[in-house]
Amino acid sequence: MKRKLISAIGVAGMMISLAACGGDNGDGGDKAGADGYAGETLTVWVMDGSSPDQWQKDVQTAFEKKTKAKVKFEVQQWNGIQQKLTTALSEENPPDVFEIGNTQTPAYAKTGGLADLADLKTEIGADWTASLNESSIFDGKQYAAPWYFANRVVLYNKKVWADAGIKDTPKTRDEFYADLKQIGEKTDAEPIYLPGQNWYHFVGLTIGEGVQLVKEQDGKYVSNLDDPKVAAAMETYKKFQALSKAPKDKDEATPQQGEVFGKGNVGAFIGMGWEAGIAIKANPKIEKEIGYFTIPGATADKPEGVFLGGSNLAVAAGSKKQELAKEFLKIALSDKYEGELAKLNGVIPNKEALQSNLKGNVVAEAAAPAAAGGGTTPLIPEWAAVENAPNPVKTYMTAVLNGKSPAEAAKQVEDEFNKRLSQQQ
Repeated sequence: MKRKLISAIGVAGMMISLAACGGDNGDGGDKAGADGYAGETLTVWVMDGSSPDQWQKDVQTAFEKKTKAKVKFEVQQWNGIQQKLTTALSEENPPDVFEIGNTQTPAYAKTGGLADLADLKTEIGADWTASLNESSIFDGKQYAAPWYFANRVVLYNKKVWADAGIKDTPKTRDEFYADLKQIGEKTDAEPIYLPGQNWYHFVGLTIGEGVQLVKEQDGKYVSNLDDPKVAAAMETYKKFQALSKAPKDKDEATPQQGEVFGKGNVGAFIGMGWEAGIAIKANPKIEKEIGYFTIPGATADKPEGVFLGGSNLAVAAGSKKQELAKEFLKIALSDKYEGELAKLNGVIPNKEALQSNLKGNVVAEAAAPAAAGGGTTPLIPEWAAVENAPNPVKTYMTAVLNGKSPAEAAKQVEDEFNKRLSQQQ
């Protein structure tokens, strides 16, 4: 999915502790014969902003040393990438390795565009975080490898919280709600800015309830919005949204919630770490007041469910260099270079053991605890049509916030939801 990377705003002195376990340091390893893959060039597509120049340089050096082959990184833009990649995968010489949005992966796997990476998973992926690897699996087969991820956190105004007499960040959902109520009672600030259609946060709440937005019925996927657990997630959303003045029929980008927060009279909002940059651009003075914490869950030992946005790395089924492509992935996904990417970009790595590389990045440190319990929208090719405007999930949310019961709202959008799920992919 399209996303901006978490920026380490106001963070200095970041530390790194790279693991080097056996053959997973990305430098050594067996070569394919005395000359390795000499004379060959591997083409790798990465998305704009995903892989820093230093990371590319370091991986390239290790790859060329190990294989004797060359690697050519080609940076792609998110705008229009799905059509461009679809076309490229149907041609005779597709990119050998490419970055793919985690929620896009099932659609490409279904159409046969991705190579089976089961052997790679066996060799280097035994300790990939299960929630992060889930989007790489389709029909029980490993069609990609988890690369990096990000999720939402609570961004809060330290001054507003101090003015309300709150000294610590909350550890449970009830504590979070109580703190926001206290802000409303003791200050003039809006406790939380939560628009009615911040649907990725709602998806996180459903993940926390252990439920999906679709279900399989009579051999096809249909809406599951009428599930009691979905209703429970929506009631949680409604409880917090009632503390906000945000419109019930708009999402977090209309207006940009970072700009609203930047005015300095909002206690908190739920968003991506990079949205702090929007607030700072609107009001540079607010930078020193911004803090971050993990979205609290029902109990202190388990953070709230979150939507995991991120990217996987895949190998084209039509690539004539699949074995060389796997050699590249062994290096790029090794502890050394996966850890380096996490440090440089402040993103969540594919192994919990590598989260030590986030030390000193306050945004990433707030996001990381929720990753293991996070998830995505339904990982089925049919899901893509659901997100097209007007998104029926957003319509459902607004209906509930405007007074309909979750069951009534689910019924209202059921036909449209199911129509989209039945569209041919």
